[in-house]
Formats: sequence, structure tokens, C-alpha cells
Amino acid sequence: MITRRYILATTLLLATALAAPAHAEDKPTEIRIGTQKGGFFPAVRQRQTLENAFKPLGIEIKWIDFQFGPPLLEAINVGSVDFGYVGDAPPVFAQAGGARIRYVAAVKSDGKSQAIIVPKDSAIKTLADLKGKRVAFGKGSSAHNLLVAALEKAGLAWSDITPAPLAPADATAAFVKGSVDAWSIWDPYFALAELKENARVIVLDKDVHQPNAFYIAGTDFVDKYPSLVAKLNATFASEGVWAEAHHEEVSKAQAAATGVDIEAIRRFVDRSNYRTVPVDADVIKSQQAVADRFAKLGLIPKPVNVSDIVWKWTPGS
Repeated sequence: MITRRYILATTLLLATALAAPAHAEDKPTEIRIGTQKGGFFPAVRQRQTLENAFKPLGIEIKWIDFQFGPPLLEAINVGSVDFGYVGDAPPVFAQAGGARIRYVAAVKSDGKSQAIIVPKDSAIKTLADLKGKRVAFGKGSSAHNLLVAALEKAGLAWSDITPAPLAPADATAAFVKGSVDAWSIWDPYFALAELKENARVIVLDKDVHQPNAFYIAGTDFVDKYPSLVAKLNATFASEGVWAEAHHEEVSKAQAAATGVDIEAIRRFVDRSNYRTVPVDADVIKSQQAVADRFAKLGLIPKPVNVSDIVWKWTPGS
């Protein structure tokens, strides 16, 4: 016989079972952060700031290293990384390829930590001299965008150079051996080339466009854990404020985390900024110009609307 007590007990158990999965999704046990030698994520990692912020929530932080932005974003797209830091071009290429990513915050760069460089004795003096030359860059990276923007400013077509798409480690070797004529590259590789090879700057980022960098998260991660994305942004923003006033401490932490020569890191840190801000209208406008530039040249499979994948972050919320 089915009693009233049985019905009530069964209803309670069913409600509890249905509620359990939703509660479990409120908090993952681990957040996977993609990092590279650019930016200041390695310093934050060394300082254990995120670990201390998320440990009270029962969440572990796992750091995963990448050479540069495009493979990091592919990892976010396939769900093996939740959150990362990249330059301006990687998210454009990723969005054009249908990646499930979101812009969640930005860093407005001063444009001094990325440049097109040449060997010290090179005959190349100006951007116009790049015509007919072999130029190294990371495909789909912020250095790719710098090179495209620089050529555009000089009135040169993409076809006027011989592109040499190389990851940083391979480009370093090619530059040292002289198998490329110029190299579009970011710090700390830029600083290392200056210090170890006496590389000469042809143009800095700031001379040709307004560069930005971005915090990127996976679409599913943002949808499931918006409060954690906001906490990640806020924690990095707080670290950025600290870093602005503590360059030497940042340099030591960054060098310890990456194994890069500290003199190169000091140079890198001194010409960087770490101010984390929401992806506002100005940032979107600048980033849309990056996307349009690549679309015009046919370097991405289709045009994209940057604002379609922007997640609105309100600091303090």
C-alpha cells in the first residue's frame, strides 16, 4: 500500500537527486590555466597567488605551459585548458575557426614589448627595406599581426615578403644562424635577442597599431562558472596592480618560473604593463581592426565579429 509518508519520502529523495548535479557544477575541483613565457602569468604562478585565492573554495590550480598563443587557445577549444593569456591575433584565428572561446578581460599594452628586429649588421634600416626579405613570425600570434600592420603602414603587400612562420624556439635558431632576415617577436624572446645577439629594432608595436592582450576562457567554463571567471579576473587584476609597483620582485619571480635570463626578464618587465580591464568598446574596436586586417588579406577563413564572443565582466561584481 502506498502511504502518504512513502510519497513524501520518495518526493524528497527525488528532489535531492535532481538537485545534486546542479550543486556539483557550481564548483569544479580544478581550474587549468594556460601560460607562456610572455605576460606575467609565470610570476603569478611562482607567487602561488591563485592557489591561495582558490584553496579556501576547495579548488586546485593546474598550470599548463605553451610556447605561444595559438596552441594554448586550441587547448581551451577542446576543453583541456579552462583559462589563459594571449596576444591580439590568436583569438581572431580561433574565432574564425569556430573555437568555443570567450574574451573575458583585456590588458591594454603600451606597445613596447614586441618588435620587428634584425641582426645588428643588417642592411635593413626601415620597414620598406623588408621588401623581398624572409621574415620570421609565429603564425596566428600577436607577432603575425604586428608584421601585417607594419607592412600595411609601409605600403607593402604581404606578397612583398617571404613569410617564415616559425614557433619561438625555431625562430630563435633561424635568427641566430642568419636563415631569416628579420623577426617579428615578443618578449622575453625580443629582450633575449637584444642582449645576446645585439639585435636591432626596426619598429615597435606602438609605432604601427594599438596592441592589446587578453584573458580567454572556454565557452563552457564561462557558462558554468561565471563567478569563478570573475574571481580569476579580479585576482589577476590585483596581481597586476601589485606588479606595477614591484618590478624587481616580478622579475625575480618570472625568471625563477621560466628559467629565462633575469636581465632579459628585467628589460621585459620594465617595458610592460599589467593593468587588467574589462573588454570595453575601445578594446573591441581595436580588436575588430585586427580581425578585419586578417580577413582582408585572406589569412583567416572568414570575417568575424569580435563582439560576438565577448563576456561582460564588471569588476567588483
